[in-house]
Amino acid sequence: MSYVAVYAVASPDTPNKVLTHFDDIAATLAEHGVRFERWQPSPVEKGASDAQLIAAYQAQIDALGYANVEVLRHSPDEGREHGLKERRYSEDHVRFFIAGQGLFALHIGDYVYAVRCEKNDLLVIPAGMAHWFDMGENPHFITLRAFNSDEGFKVAFTGDELASGFPGMDD
Repeated sequence: MSYVAVYAVASPDTPNKVLTHFDDIAATLAEHGVRFERWQPSPVEKGASDAQLIAAYQAQIDALGYANVEVLRHSPDEGREHGLKERRYSEDHVRFFIAGQGLFALHIGDYVYAVRCEKNDLLVIPAGMAHWFDMGENPHFITLRAFNSDEGFKVAFTGDELASGFPGMDD
């Protein structure tokens, strides 16, 4: 189930609120310029190629308005430590979940918005917003990532160790 849990930075053990209804999640995130949508599933066969996955969602991808899209596949043999480092990008961080789930944590002022995304969820994090990503202990998901330039995805780590104090994907 998709949700957003809102934590005060000073109290990472207990969320101030947890929202599970799509409209509440989208509205709360929109207050901070974050876009959250649920796309209608497209029929794709198990084992579809990257080109087939992109073709299945081409109309929605085109509507986003980004110049490039790629498919990212994550499996249990990949480490999760890299994603748990807070970072910023010089362009929007756009992810659409074709399969599986993941937890994005958005550091906005004195709060952290933990956004659990699952199949058919689109999350657009605005350029410059600090965040980290937890793929869980046994990651398995497929996402589309949209972007305009390769330079936008060079990671700029903040150096903040905030992520270590907050619940992760499996907590």
